[in-house]
Amino acid sequence: MDDSSKMRYADAMKFLDEAKIYIKSGKGGNGCVSFRRERNIPKGGPDGGDGGRGGSVILKAVGNLNTLIDFRFQQHYKAKSGQPGMGSQMHGAGSDDLIVPVPIGTEIFDYETEELLADLSEEGQTLLVAEGGHGGQGNIHFKTSTNRAPRKFTYGGEAIERTLFLRLKLLADVGLLGLPNAGKSTFISTVSNAKPKVADYPFTTLVPALGMVRHDDVDMVMADLPGLIAGASAGKGLGHEFLKHVSRCSVLLHLIDVTQPEPETSYQTLREELAAYDEDFGSKTAELPEIVALSKCDSISEDDLAEVVNKLKNIDITEIYTISSAAQQGLKPVLTALANEVRNARPEPVEPEPETEEPLDIVDNLDEE
Repeated sequence: MDDSSKMRYADAMKFLDEAKIYIKSGKGGNGCVSFRRERNIPKGGPDGGDGGRGGSVILKAVGNLNTLIDFRFQQHYKAKSGQPGMGSQMHGAGSDDLIVPVPIGTEIFDYETEELLADLSEEGQTLLVAEGGHGGQGNIHFKTSTNRAPRKFTYGGEAIERTLFLRLKLLADVGLLGLPNAGKSTFISTVSNAKPKVADYPFTTLVPALGMVRHDDVDMVMADLPGLIAGASAGKGLGHEFLKHVSRCSVLLHLIDVTQPEPETSYQTLREELAAYDEDFGSKTAELPEIVALSKCDSISEDDLAEVVNKLKNIDITEIYTISSAAQQGLKPVLTALANEVRNARPEPVEPEPETEEPLDIVDNLDEE
């Protein structure tokens, strides 16, 4: 493996957004057949205890994870079984549930049926994926007036085995899209605290990068996604592998490199690939609000820039922003437009109703003379 391949593998290992895992709950403990045997107590009767409950497997969304990389190294998760019952009416110990942490935004699918089981999009949400087996009953439960010495018991519940497919969709407000080398990494590194790899060759971004942006009292999470090329829906370049992260965004920012020939074709290519993705995966990414910005505008003359803007307006783009991330020109209007879209997409906070004190009932307890 050469140095470039090693770097690409290392970048891919830093961000893993799909995983396949095998889970198994704990089996319930069996009930016990036992009879009381003590001195001077004849015919003590049955005293077999119940078995303990097996542990369940639960997936829980936590805030300190942002990738599924942990599942690359561990794919099997098994809860412990319950202990069997014992004599003297002693019940078997139950097993604790197995909590498997996953990042916020993880979708859980049944691997066999491809059914979506849950979308854990909020911190603390849980999903019971395999319930532990119930404990079996001891023979003490089967004592009757006609059967004083039962030898009957029940087995503990069986364990549940499943194979799950996990898919992570990042929780971002703004999705940053563009062809390779359109200036996306430079833009997000300028307006946020993200530090993606920036270089003058295409496909420097191999994995999504997140950055926090604050503008006009609005906190926005921006996702820089690897560049798309024509034919991405057919698997060219990095394909549509990372477009699933855009589906949760409130607004899309399309960056178009003005130094490339026919910038209007670049925009049309992006729209076609988004439409192809929606058709293949049943998404509505192409319907999200979009903002179009021309990047690297400090590299061409004003006349050439005006010509590019006119060409884009001829294909029904009403608002076009011109920016230069390297020179930090024209960034505020774009951020203002993004902040407005994010603000409009968020639900309005519900103010709690003021608590009203009920009037006190004044009771005259004085006796009339």
